Amino acid sequence: MSATSESAPAPPFPQTPQFWVLMAYALGLGVFGAGAALLFMGLIGLGDNWYTASDPGWFGGHWWWIGVTVAAGLAVGVLRRLTRLPARIPSLIEDLEQAHVDPKSVPGIVAVSAASLIGGASLGPEQALGSMGGGAAEWASRRRGFDDEDRKVNTLAGFAGAYGGLFSSTLIVVMLIVEVARPGGQRMAKTLIATIVSSSVSFGIYFVVAGAFFLDAYSVPAYKFEDWQLVAGLGLGLFSAVVVTLLVTVIKLAVEMFGRLRVPAIVRPLIGGVLFGAIGVILPLTMFTGSDQLKSVLETGGTLGAGFLAALVVAKILAFAVSEASGFVGGPIFPALFIGGTAGVLVHQVLPGMPLGLTFTCMLAAVPGALVSAPFAVVLLAAFMTQVGALQTAPILIAVVTAFLAIESIKYVFVTRRRNTASAGRERSRGQ
Repeated sequence: MSATSESAPAPPFPQTPQFWVLMAYALGLGVFGAGAALLFMGLIGLGDNWYTASDPGWFGGHWWWIGVTVAAGLAVGVLRRLTRLPARIPSLIEDLEQAHVDPKSVPGIVAVSAASLIGGASLGPEQALGSMGGGAAEWASRRRGFDDEDRKVNTLAGFAGAYGGLFSSTLIVVMLIVEVARPGGQRMAKTLIATIVSSSVSFGIYFVVAGAFFLDAYSVPAYKFEDWQLVAGLGLGLFSAVVVTLLVTVIKLAVEMFGRLRVPAIVRPLIGGVLFGAIGVILPLTMFTGSDQLKSVLETGGTLGAGFLAALVVAKILAFAVSEASGFVGGPIFPALFIGGTAGVLVHQVLPGMPLGLTFTCMLAAVPGALVSAPFAVVLLAAFMTQVGALQTAPILIAVVTAFLAIESIKYVFVTRRRNTASAGRERSRGQ
C-alpha cells in the first residue's frame, strides 16, 4: 500500500455509512417521539377532569382541591420509591447540555411526571417528553455501539422527536436544542440535520392526529410598530431579568427548606401538595402547566387589576418552586411562559400607553429565554404563539437578549466572587 493511499483524507461525513444510520434512527425517533407525545399529553389531560375554576379571582378555587393535590403528592412519593428515582434528577437543561439521558431513570421520570401534572403541579410536560425521546435514543445508541459523538447526536435527535409535535414547529425545536446543547465542530452539522429530520417527522404525525399545539395559542391585539418600542424592549428585558432573578432565588430557597426537613422522603411531596394546593385555592390560575390559564389571564387581564396580576406572578413563582423542590417532576418552560406573559399583562395595566401586544409578547419570550438560555428559540416561539407581525418581533428580540445578557452577567459576578473567595481561602491555608 502506498503512502499516498494511507494518508488519504476521510470522506465528508454525509458520504459515510454511519451518517445514514443516524438518519435512519432520526426517522425512527421522530415516529417514536410523536407517539410518546400524543400518549403522554392525552394522559395528563385527565387533570382537566377535576380542575374546575368557576372564578379566576381571589379564592376562586375549591378547598377539596387540596385533597387532590395531597393525593398526587402521595402518588409521587410512592412512585419515586417504587421506581427508585434519585432524590435529585438532572434537569431538562442539564440533559440537553450533556446530550445524555440515563435510560434506567426514564420510567420513573415519566410515571412521576404524569402523576405530578395530573395532580395540578405547576410544572410543564417537557421533562418527561425529553426523557422519553432522549432515553430511547440513548438506549438505541448503546445497542448499536455508536461512538460518543454519534451517541450525543442521536440523543439530541431523540429530544427533537419528542418536541416536534409539542412546539408545533421544527424551527423552534432545532433552535432550542442547538442553543442549549451547543454542539461544536462536525457534531453541529450532524445535530442540525438529525434534529430537523426527527422533529419534522414528529410534527407531521402529531399535527395529523392532534393539530398544532402552540400555533396562534394567544390572541393579542394588533398594534402599529413605532421606533420607541425598541427602547421599550430594552426596559421590558431588564424587568424580565428581575423576574427571573426572583424566580431562581425562590427556587433555591425552596430547595434548601425542603432539604432541611427531617421527614421521610415520601412525606415531602405530601407537604408540597398541601402548599401548592392551597395556593391554587387562593389563586386558581396558578395550577397546572399554565398554558390554558395564561389564555384566561390574557382575556380577563383588563378586569383583574394590577395588584391581582402582581400577586398572580408571585404566587405562580411560589407554586413552581414548591412543586420542583418537594419532589414533583416537570419542566420549567411552560411555567416560565405563564410568569412572563402575566408579567407582561401587568406592565400594560401599570403603563396603559404601552400596547398589550408589545408588553405581553416581549415578556412572554424574555422570561423563559433568560431562564433556559435559549433566546432565539423563544423569540420564534413567542412570534408563532401570538402571530405578531415581522416588525413587531424586533422589540421581542431586544427584550430577550437584554434579559439573557443581564442574567448571564449576574451569573458571571457570582461565579467570579466565588472563585476569588475560594482562591483567598487557599492562600490563607498555605500561609498557615
